[in-house]
Amino acid sequence: MSRGILNALLAIYGFVTLYPLVWLFLSAFKSNPEFYEFPFGLPKEWHLENFADAWSVARMGVSFKNSFIVTIAALVLTLVFGAMAAFVLSRFKFRGKAAAMGLFLLGMLIPIHSTLVPLFIMMKKIHLLDTYGALIFPYTAFELSLAIFVTIAYMSSIPKEMEEAALIDGTGYWGFFFRVMLPLSAPALATVGILAFLRYWNDFAFALVFISKPALQTLPLSLSMFATGYMTDYRLTFAALSLAVIPTIVVYLLFQEQVMKGMVAGAVKG
Repeated sequence: MSRGILNALLAIYGFVTLYPLVWLFLSAFKSNPEFYEFPFGLPKEWHLENFADAWSVARMGVSFKNSFIVTIAALVLTLVFGAMAAFVLSRFKFRGKAAAMGLFLLGMLIPIHSTLVPLFIMMKKIHLLDTYGALIFPYTAFELSLAIFVTIAYMSSIPKEMEEAALIDGTGYWGFFFRVMLPLSAPALATVGILAFLRYWNDFAFALVFISKPALQTLPLSLSMFATGYMTDYRLTFAALSLAVIPTIVVYLLFQEQVMKGMVAGAVKG
């Protein structure tokens, strides 16, 4: 009986979790009058042209390209520097290690959006506004703390004997890092990667403040054009949102197994 109740509760939870996504895709096929009349019903007529209209009106081809460039570049920098810092902090003892850990912890406590004004002033002085770097560098900096702490937890669970054996065989620390630690830390890096990808891909505030050129607008900025202070074109909004959410679903489905392993990284040491 208890097993059946648990399965029923999980099924209800799964339905509640997935329903907003299903509702989004169904709404993308409706016309505006039909959405207002039957917001939660199935489309009476499936308007496939909504997707083509949304793609052309919002210039989503350009914004998709910009979002991919910024997201992938920031993701690579986050994983590389995060893994390197986590390797040093998890495998070595040195003076100032506690201070370094405290500094990265402090980075997790700073509200990201409270830095928008000083960052804008700094980027304006160094002529970095309206460039990909205006998004890539802040994204990387603010995600590094989480990346380091998640990866440290996993790397700390890797036996010290593996490191000693690699050094005896003539593999230096760089070789041990690239040939042993990185492959073994794949679950933790996948967890960091998926969380960072979602944050970079969906960010609106930084892109709004640091990017003004239409040719450099990312996906969240292009989606905002369907809503004004007077009305919202729901058919185009939902169609564009459906297209925008597909990459995040694909990325998660590809790495979901590694993500589950990484979420419990370092919880059990054997």
